[in-house]
Amino acid sequence: MNEWRAFMTKWYPEGDQEDASTTFGYGVAQGIVQVLKQCGDDLTRENVMKQAANFQKVRIPLLLPGINVSTSPTDFAPLEQLQMMKFKGESWELFGPLMSGEKNS
Repeated sequence: MNEWRAFMTKWYPEGDQEDASTTFGYGVAQGIVQVLKQCGDDLTRENVMKQAANFQKVRIPLLLPGINVSTSPTDFAPLEQLQMMKFKGESWELFGPLMSGEKNS
């Protein structure tokens, strides 16, 4: 969150840091950054799509620890883990183990 808040302060100071869409947009942008890194100098549509379909446990800022992004040419769903939480008066509290819905290969 500190990295995101620093980004918002520097690059989008008028942005509402209480608006969930700004955090969502930042997370999506970090995914695009990863795709472009994997592409290297080959920025063809074919390679961009290939790299987007080949994430292997990529760590995206703002996701909870242990939650990674993975895709494959046959599975485009990027998130397979979750962490339960409950509202405790003024804030959310995590509970229970990290759960995974990944297919066993």
